[in-house]
Amino acid sequence: MSASTLPETMTAIAITEPGGPLVLKPESRPVPRPGPGEIVIRVRAAGVNRPDVAQRQGTYPPPPGASDLPGLEVAGEVAATGEGAARWRTGDPVAALTPGGGYAEYVAVHETNALPVPAGFTFSEAAAIPETFFTVWHNVFQRGGLKAGESFLVHGGSSGIGTAAIQLGAAFGARVLATAGSAEKCEACLKLGAARAINYREEDFVRVAREETDGKGVDVILDMVGGDYVSRNYAAAAVEGRIVQIATLGGAKASVDIARLMVKRLTHTGSTLRPRSVAFKGEIAAELEAKVWPLLASRRIAPVMDMIFPLKEAWRAHERMEEGDHIGKIVLDVG
Repeated sequence: MSASTLPETMTAIAITEPGGPLVLKPESRPVPRPGPGEIVIRVRAAGVNRPDVAQRQGTYPPPPGASDLPGLEVAGEVAATGEGAARWRTGDPVAALTPGGGYAEYVAVHETNALPVPAGFTFSEAAAIPETFFTVWHNVFQRGGLKAGESFLVHGGSSGIGTAAIQLGAAFGARVLATAGSAEKCEACLKLGAARAINYREEDFVRVAREETDGKGVDVILDMVGGDYVSRNYAAAAVEGRIVQIATLGGAKASVDIARLMVKRLTHTGSTLRPRSVAFKGEIAAELEAKVWPLLASRRIAPVMDMIFPLKEAWRAHERMEEGDHIGKIVLDVG
């Protein structure tokens, strides 16, 4: 299908004003047209992520030039290609990272930010991959430098990010520890490959991390909490340990012991993915396709699916996420 044969309008989920889940409402929007190097995807499923919730609440605006619609990952078929876009053909099944606009029937993305749907995967499963796997790959392996034989502590192990991080860490030879907030969530972490799951409501993760590493501490920590976890991460880390910050659900400010950072020669880094360039995301996509897609195709790893909601009930998906009971990914069925 060429851009000229795309429909004029589509159903999309808009954020009508900053607020709770019920501000998410269906509305008619123009179908995007592909720019140079871009493809338009007929969306069949869209992943739901914490940044979507933050955007709905008014605390995480889209970057300049991005759609004001929420949704950072989709799966579907290529519906049209723009000038110079050569990799994909109309009808190809793809999963893609988007800077926004995923909660809709069509979305435009650069062709380099799309990847083939892994063999045997449903569109719902494929839509649960991009945001979490791009995030984990960049932060854990590129920034954190996790290597085989090292220890790796994943906070929020039962979240979408956490379930991907546990699987990837274990698949690439690390010994994975994970924190979670219930016995059920801890059991899920163990089934995914964690050597030890820590119920943070009942155990001190610093003590357990040190016990599990014979007092050495963990080599890499993936943290989405921040707040008072920062100083505790420093205590749990090994000499030359790397702490990678990807969110601050427990607070963006912390009091830390800089002397401990110096003595242990720690690296505390962090990143956000959404504002990064198309080219940067394309580089991550290429690494994922080479190193992670074969693991997905063989089902050695796979996204953990929590619940699927119809597109028009996106508000229910956000309620589910904010309740905090989910294990794995929440996805919208776009049809």
